[in-house]
Amino acid sequence: MNWEIIEGNWDQLKGKFLEKWGKLTDSDLDVVKGKKDQFLGLLQERYGYQKDAALQDIDDVMADFKPSKKTPN
Repeated sequence: MNWEIIEGNWDQLKGKFLEKWGKLTDSDLDVVKGKKDQFLGLLQERYGYQKDAALQDIDDVMADFKPSKKTPN
């Protein structure tokens, strides 16, 4: 997964993440603002994920995502 895509499209992805992880709130995601370590920590805290499992679930959510804007290479 290219984390730059997630950071660059955070506002569009928040809805997908809220659908997947209902224990998260808009406020949680507003605080995280696409920061990888903070998002992983939040998932670990709320869901008891191990880091690799959290990354895999994020990849699953991202599988059908089409970014709306380009990110730097």
